[in-house]
Amino acid sequence: MKSNFSSIIDSNIPVLVDFFADWCGPCKMLSPILKDVKTELGDKVKIVKIDVDKNQTLAAQYQVRGVPTILLFKNGKQLWRQSGVLQKNDIINIINSHS
Repeated sequence: MKSNFSSIIDSNIPVLVDFFADWCGPCKMLSPILKDVKTELGDKVKIVKIDVDKNQTLAAQYQVRGVPTILLFKNGKQLWRQSGVLQKNDIINIINSHS
């Protein structure tokens, strides 16, 4: 996943990465919010979900200490990050401000 991850985030379209875990309650709350964000923004954003239990090296590389943690990348550079659940409009505003 690690080499593939670099090619995914090296995009001129913003890439929202959701570090999550299956056992995490707030992660389950965030999932439908991210679906709504994708529905609203369409091709203006890529959304990638990374299971921290299956991708521990990647989670450690980005210093993900809690889930959910959302990171925004563009052209391979991290532009923003936050832990916890955000509302749809907040996420959309963040993506639009970095488009």
